[in-house]
Amino acid sequence: MPELPEVEVVRAGLERHVAGRVIASVDILHPRAIRRHVEGPADFAGRLGGVKIEAARRRGKYLWLDLADGEAMLAHLGMSGQMLVQPGEAPDEKHLRVRLRFADGGPELRFVDQRTFGGLALSELVEADGTPVPATIAHIARDPMDPLFDPARTVSALRRRRTEVKRALLDQTLVSGVGNIYADEALWRSRLHWARPTDRLTARQAEAVLGAASEVMGEALLAGGTSFDTLYVNVNGQSGYFDRSLNAYGREGRPCGRCGTAIRRDPFMNRSSFSCPSCQPKPRPRRRTP
Repeated sequence: MPELPEVEVVRAGLERHVAGRVIASVDILHPRAIRRHVEGPADFAGRLGGVKIEAARRRGKYLWLDLADGEAMLAHLGMSGQMLVQPGEAPDEKHLRVRLRFADGGPELRFVDQRTFGGLALSELVEADGTPVPATIAHIARDPMDPLFDPARTVSALRRRRTEVKRALLDQTLVSGVGNIYADEALWRSRLHWARPTDRLTARQAEAVLGAASEVMGEALLAGGTSFDTLYVNVNGQSGYFDRSLNAYGREGRPCGRCGTAIRRDPFMNRSSFSCPSCQPKPRPRRRTP
């Protein structure tokens, strides 16, 4: 699933290409793409016709378009969702699910999704932490790259949890935008094992891992995000190339860039965690209280 840098690349592209334009019509080619809009395809298409897109926004991994009528079109990219800006005469993509045409007759906005795990929906905007966000994601926390992100507050909340540090980093209600890739990279940079208990982190360690997450996602954003296949692309269909700079994720058996020890892969929440056994030693088991 795309993480913060990949979603931000898509958001910035949408801001350039569709903000300020008026939607003329909407074609829904696969109803599963709008299954989260409970009122159905006709309602979705009817409410968007004639509406102006004001801006493209994001919180963590979640992307939406602010609409002039006060609603938002929320886009969940899932595993393979793509928001593409294409000339009207361009052939339809094999997995095209939704098409938005504009009143100016310019390039279309197309939602393409091979695996159909993603989707679009309309949502009212509500206040969350002083910022308007779609109601369905009002519980999502700010991310480390948000100008209003409060590191001290997040450090305190992180250390109060009784869980593993990687599970905490993936908890979007605690800190948003971080997924499996950038969690592993942030933990490698801060020399913490993914299973380190959060309540045994020092304030400095908690600050370090959050800072590393912000740092690595910023670097990934400059590289256009991380692409391991053709499913993640920006609005122009181009892939990111930050995968060339990864130090831990996906590097099982390859030497650690710091010490040369082979990177290890461990099962984690039906996925994998990648770490250096030397630089990121496993935490000692808790002592049992007699």
